[in-house]
Amino acid sequence: QHQCPVLFQMSVSQPQSGRGVPCLRCRGTCTGFEPHSWRKICKSCKCSQEDHSLSSDMEDDRKIGRLLSDSKYATLTARVKGGDGIRIYKRNRMIITNPIVSRKDPTFDTITYEWAPPGLTQKLAMQYMELIPKEMQPVAGTDGAYYRRRQLMRQLPLYDQDPSQCRGLAEGELKLMEDFVKKYKAEALGVGEVALPGQGGSGKEEGKPQDKSIAASKPPESTNGALESVPAGGHYHCETCKRAVPGDCPVVYADRAGYSRQWHPACFVCCRCSEPLVDLIYFWKSGAAWCGRHYCESLRPRCAGCDEIIFSEDYEQAEGMAWHKKHFACLECETLLTGKPFTLDNTSLLCTTCSKSKRL
Repeated sequence: QHQCPVLFQMSVSQPQSGRGVPCLRCRGTCTGFEPHSWRKICKSCKCSQEDHSLSSDMEDDRKIGRLLSDSKYATLTARVKGGDGIRIYKRNRMIITNPIVSRKDPTFDTITYEWAPPGLTQKLAMQYMELIPKEMQPVAGTDGAYYRRRQLMRQLPLYDQDPSQCRGLAEGELKLMEDFVKKYKAEALGVGEVALPGQGGSGKEEGKPQDKSIAASKPPESTNGALESVPAGGHYHCETCKRAVPGDCPVVYADRAGYSRQWHPACFVCCRCSEPLVDLIYFWKSGAAWCGRHYCESLRPRCAGCDEIIFSEDYEQAEGMAWHKKHFACLECETLLTGKPFTLDNTSLLCTTCSKSKRL
């Protein structure tokens, strides 16, 4: 019933080669990643794809390149030579070299950040990094770099933007999804900008003078606070925590929010899950920043079985969750459960037989 071959028709960027990759959650008890025909989980241990960390840097860069390419953030992407118009993310990596002083020949300690905010001096970029929790700093080879990769998979799933990666789309729904993606790229997608307070949006080609005047008019006694450093009274406040922002510390601006608002780097988080927005990629809706996953879910239901957005009007619902009709199946034996008794354990949908045997 489940057409396994579909798995291999997917575009090259789908990391199906990840078979056998150990699970970082099970730590040894899982025999290695075994792809399920339609769930985004390992058949062997039932943990998610991101628990097996299947994507590579190149795949992540292609995914973000695709996301940003048909938007006003296309300048953050570059065309691939001979890639038939494919664009990839011009990810800003930052390499810091510190000399290690010793009596012998000088040696150097090199730290690579797998991502850093673009367009900053190294000093400002380093300041930005120091303002986010240490365990989230994307230093190559550390938990912080792994955390960033997981967040790219979690917050920006490839199947939320590329219909060819979806297994839940029925005929006639492809166009609905394409329009959905086009609409969010035009109306909601954004990439935060890091600058000193009062300097967001400066030096941009359009100049955004109207936003400057908002920023300037916020402190009423300021004459034209557009580019001058912070007014003496420290009038800038973080949108999330409402605390004052020091004039010499970088903040994050979201152009869709207007340049009169700013955030501490650690406070630029999704309004739904409170997770920091990976690589500053946000979706703006109802006066707040969302991660891609929760923005899409705020517009349409997500299938608890295959994790894809549902474009059909006819789907199963139970306890606040939704499923494609064909994915309303027992997690253990895959029996379709429409019209049959079932149990929901956390988010695991089980038939009564499997539920009983699990309890034994």
